[in-house]
Amino acid sequence: MTTLKKGDKAPDFSGTDQDGKQHTLADYKGKKLVVFFYPKADTPGCTAEACDLRDNYHRFRAQGYELLGVSADSAKKQAKFREKYTLPFPLIADEDKNVINAFGVWGPKKFMGKIFDGIHRTTFVINEEGSIEDVITDVKTKEHTSQILKD
Repeated sequence: MTTLKKGDKAPDFSGTDQDGKQHTLADYKGKKLVVFFYPKADTPGCTAEACDLRDNYHRFRAQGYELLGVSADSAKKQAKFREKYTLPFPLIADEDKNVINAFGVWGPKKFMGKIFDGIHRTTFVINEEGSIEDVITDVKTKEHTSQILKD
């Protein structure tokens, strides 16, 4: 779905997390960043993905990574999701889809024979200079950490 690829400059995004705090690409300059887009907070696949990242958060931090989750859910829903599963990373409540559209992960999807618009589960690994090091479109929710860290 997304046209962004390895080597591209990451979009200069700006989004607000579950606590009303603003996050921009510039905030992460000099740091490695994982931005993972998921369709809907507190649904089975999204929960499995977020919990896998949570359970391996120490590994990300040890390698200098920051994590940022993004969905079109409200700040209230993101806050509940984060609290319920004790997620240690911010969740962007992108209701207006500014960040989602900047990364090109919104579009037609098929589920149970129906076609509708939604978020394509996609993860972007961004280096310290703001360039995309990896784009993961075939996300394995229960083992996503190993897809990102590949160690």
